[in-house]
Amino acid sequence: MREADEQGFREFAVEHAASLRRTAYLFCGDWHMAEDLMQASLLKLYQAWHRIQWRDTASGYARKVLLRTWLDEKRRPWRRVEQRDGEVPDVADARADPERAGEQLWARDLVHAALLRVPPRQRAALVLRYFEDLSVSEVAVAMGCTEGTVKSQTARGLVALRTAVEELERGAVVAS
Repeated sequence: MREADEQGFREFAVEHAASLRRTAYLFCGDWHMAEDLMQASLLKLYQAWHRIQWRDTASGYARKVLLRTWLDEKRRPWRRVEQRDGEVPDVADARADPERAGEQLWARDLVHAALLRVPPRQRAALVLRYFEDLSVSEVAVAMGCTEGTVKSQTARGLVALRTAVEELERGAVVAS
């Protein structure tokens, strides 16, 4: 790789690594796996960097690579038997109102737990649309599908998310 290309990739990786890791975490719900997905995606990007002509939209291409890396990982047979019963670590938010911090953490954890119950493609559509704030057309490009598919996956994902939140809330009330 030419020195200018390598420097351009390094700058891109430094600037976008945290965002890719955060998106990967929203996809998979595990910080360690998110780190692995981000690194695998950056490795794939590095190998194809000399072919990427549209450097202005490299972040969109990176999200697409990340999404496909995650979906490929989900298809692996050993992932199907994995049990996720660990706790999501709480991260203190210095900007949070101390009186509402507990309520906000509970709501965030509830939504995240519910998001992990949504099927993978619907979860990907929700994360890209509402957490990454991409347009329908940008999500369609990232997911490699039509805009209509994005709309239907998003609508079905919202229904599944709503159902999962209600189930989790009912479970919390019963457990109390």
